[in-house]
Formats: sequence, C-alpha cells, structure tokens
Amino acid sequence: MNVLILGSGGREHALTWKIKQSLLCDNLYVAPGNSGTSQIAENVKISVNDFEALKHFALEKQIDMIVVGPEDPLVNGVYDYFKNSKTTEHISVIGPSKVAAQLEGSKDFAKQFMFRHGIPTAAYESFTSETLEEGLSFLESLNPPYVLKADGLAAGKGVLILQDLAEAKTELKNMLVNAKFGEASTTVVIEEFLDGIELSCFVLTDGEDYKILPMAKDYKRIGEGDTGLNTGGMGAVSPVPFADEAFVKQIEDRVVKPTVAGLKKDNLPYKGFVFIGLINVNGEAKVIEYNVRMGDPETEVVIPRLESDLLELLVALDNGNLNSQNLSIDDRAATTVMLVSGGYPESYEKGKIIIGLKNVEDSLLFHAGAIDKDDEVVTSGGRVMAVTSYGKDFKEALKTCYASIEKITFDKMNYRKDIGFDL
Repeated sequence: MNVLILGSGGREHALTWKIKQSLLCDNLYVAPGNSGTSQIAENVKISVNDFEALKHFALEKQIDMIVVGPEDPLVNGVYDYFKNSKTTEHISVIGPSKVAAQLEGSKDFAKQFMFRHGIPTAAYESFTSETLEEGLSFLESLNPPYVLKADGLAAGKGVLILQDLAEAKTELKNMLVNAKFGEASTTVVIEEFLDGIELSCFVLTDGEDYKILPMAKDYKRIGEGDTGLNTGGMGAVSPVPFADEAFVKQIEDRVVKPTVAGLKKDNLPYKGFVFIGLINVNGEAKVIEYNVRMGDPETEVVIPRLESDLLELLVALDNGNLNSQNLSIDDRAATTVMLVSGGYPESYEKGKIIIGLKNVEDSLLFHAGAIDKDDEVVTSGGRVMAVTSYGKDFKEALKTCYASIEKITFDKMNYRKDIGFDL
C-alpha cells in the first residue's frame, strides 16, 4: 500500500514510525513532515489544507490511504473533498466527514451532541454578541471559577478559566465583541467548572464498531506544578494509574458506546480516531471535549504501546470490519517529555541547532517543531521534540526520559521536570 500522512508534528512522526513497521506498507509519504519523518519516509512540500495539490499528488503516486493528523484539514472537509470526487473516491481517508468534524470544530455542536445522547458533561449555555447581556447575567448565576470557551478552533488557546466575576465579564466582551480569538469566538460557550483530574481516552471507530486504545494523561501548562500559560502539551503518561478496570468500563459504557451510537444515529460519517477529553470528578467520568484526531503529545505515548499493526487496523476500519481485529497492547508504561523553545508558548526564536540526538539510545525521539537545514536538525516551532521512554511504571519510564534529555541541547531549551507529579 502507498500511504500519505498529513501533518508536521510529533503526532505525525509517531504515526509515521508505527505505519512504517507494517508489512502492508510499500511507500510512505508525509505532507509536509519534519526532520524526523524525513528519516523514515518521504516528505512532500504540500500544506495540509491545499486539497487540490494533495489530490494531484495522491493520483500521481497512486496513494491508497490518507491518514489525517491535525484537526484543521478535517474541519475544512478533506474527507468530503476526496470522497466526493470520482477520481479519488477509492482512496481511504482516515478521519471524519466535515459535518462530523464539527465535534471538534464547534464547542456548541459538541455540547448539543452530548446532551442529545445523554453523555455526561458540564452544564452550559452558548452566547453571541447579540446575546451578550444574557451571557453576562448567566455568569452571575454561576459560582467561580468561570469557564469560557471559544466555539471554534483556536489552536488550543481558546479556553479561559477565571476566578473573578468582573474579569470573566470583561473577557466575555473581549471574545464576543472585540474578537479576541478571531472568528473562533463569534460564539462563546460558558460552562460550569468541573473539579477533578483529567485524562484522555482514544477510540478508533468505523462508525459501527470501535476499539479503545490506551488511555493517557497530558500536561498542558508551561510551568512546574501545572502553572503558567496553556501550551499544546508538555508531556504525557500512559497508562493512567487511577484509570482502573472499573473506571475504564464506566467510560466505555457511559461515554464511548453512546458516542459511537450517536454518530450513527445522527448520520455523521466517521472513520477514524476520536479523542475524548475526560475529567474524573469524584469517580464519575465526564466529557470536557471531543477532538476528531489523535492528541499531541498523547500520540507519542499511546502509539508506542500499540503492539498491533496500525495499518492493518486502519484497513479494517475503512472496510467496516474493525470488529474482526484484535487489539494488542504493550503492558509497559510509556511517558513522553516535550522539549520546547525558550519563550514558548509566547514569542520564541527558531533556527536553533539541536545537538546530541544521535547520543540517545534508550528513548524514542519524535520530532515536532524541527526541520532539516544544511545537514543539521534545527528548531522550527515552539514544541520541538518529544522524548518517549518505556518502563515497568511511569516513574521508571520518566527516569529514562530525563536521562536521555541530558544528552540533548539547543539554545534556550526548556522542558518540565515534573511530568506525572500529580499521580
């Protein structure tokens, strides 16, 4: 099979690494890819949202399957673009249809879906600039902290959690009237704050059946002890120690089954990954959000624990016989720690030479914001490199991660030294 992966981050490098191992895989391409994917596949200089160029390339290279990494092309309808054309309808596209991708593309759409199908989540209301006054009144009816979410995609930055009512009112105005998050905040979802510990559940579904992949927990804040600004993720751990068999069964029964059944009932074509962001509130699992693809950096711990052939699973998924597949998971724990550029998630410099990658032997290195330049690997983004290790438990795995990190350096390199601190 000829496979094309869309994306350029650590998630896509991990998917490339895994798919490359499959006996079904003949030629493997990544658009646009990074310095890590270039070592094991062929990078293609095409943007994930340039559907016309992707179609031309897919036909030229006789691509059999497209695996979509990031959310943007899915929300923009890449699945429909390929499936609605006679020349490309035969190509498998791993990801949901444009309408189903609204589960991530619109917080309001997702909340309505959850309420419609009885999936446990926080109470909420949605507001626009026309209903600003009602929004301000709704805030007064809640107890702090106040949760404001931009309805659309805001690159993981569209969620505010505020303690002060006056500040919450000001920020609601900023989002709705002053377009703080651009088009993403034309609608704002205000919801009750849920107090608990978060985790992520990953599901593969063909729209009928599903397979639950390993659970993971990621760390979003830039600072130790979960302080400071939100990032795209500073590290992750799998499995999640508090997600025992009974809790996982609860998630399956109350969240996964009604989600897959809801997709079918609402006629939302979906063949791909569902990321379910959960919070454990006193032993009760509630959904915070849906993503319509794998998470990052959780992919970097979930995929290494998958012993099954991923490409075989994806072929079965596309053929609608996912149920016939067995899922085999590595018993070991996996952890990942992100190396980030100094200043991230605010302004940072690019083009820093990364030294010592060849000295790392005990960990997997998944390149994220890194590219090849003049025979060197240099930084090209905020989150630069995911260092992933195995261990008998997450503590042992983390020890290996941090030992490997000591061999890597680039100017102003930063990382969290306390991943797993709350477990």
